[in-house]
Amino acid sequence: MSPKMRFKVLFSRLLRYFFQGLLILAPIGITAFTLYWGFVSIDNLLPRDLIPEHHPLNFLKYKGVGFAIVLIGIVLVGYLSSSFIIGRLLDMFDHILERTPFIKYIYSSVKDVFDAFVGEKKKFDHPVLVNVYGEDVWEMGFITQEDVTSLGLTGYMAVYVPHAYAITGKVFMVKKEKVRPLTNVSAGEAMKFAVSGGVTHITEHHKEAPTGEG
Repeated sequence: MSPKMRFKVLFSRLLRYFFQGLLILAPIGITAFTLYWGFVSIDNLLPRDLIPEHHPLNFLKYKGVGFAIVLIGIVLVGYLSSSFIIGRLLDMFDHILERTPFIKYIYSSVKDVFDAFVGEKKKFDHPVLVNVYGEDVWEMGFITQEDVTSLGLTGYMAVYVPHAYAITGKVFMVKKEKVRPLTNVSAGEAMKFAVSGGVTHITEHHKEAPTGEG
């Protein structure tokens, strides 16, 4: 083999090894960077520059303290909200925000999104295949409203279809017969499959089909 051919073979192997290493390290690096960014962003919420050098609260200047305080605060609020009196006060505050002009649109939208993912009444827990664009074309989605008669659409349901490699998506109003429940796929597996562009392997699960579907 000539030196030129040896160089091409060596370069080809190095390139292949580079991309193999990239496939392994990229997800790890992106995950680590995301966690680091979240840690630093939350930790920097404390006004460290306003704390004098020999002040009793000087320990707040250490890295990680702000992050720990925010986490403890969130857990504390969750704990207090379970008590009757504090829970009623929070409900009252929630009621006020949902009726304050302009603020109510931001607050209610953010609240609904968080409730959909981590609330007690999760919305994205009914994975389906929905026929939107053509008879033989199916989208992976989630039922968010099983009845949209209030919108003047009888026999329709609202289905959220997430976009691949994004945190966005679209809501479609489709006839119930164009929705096929996925009874053997968990909501988490369906979401990963849709967001990953279909490259994530789906592990089948056996569960009951959602109620109220045609």
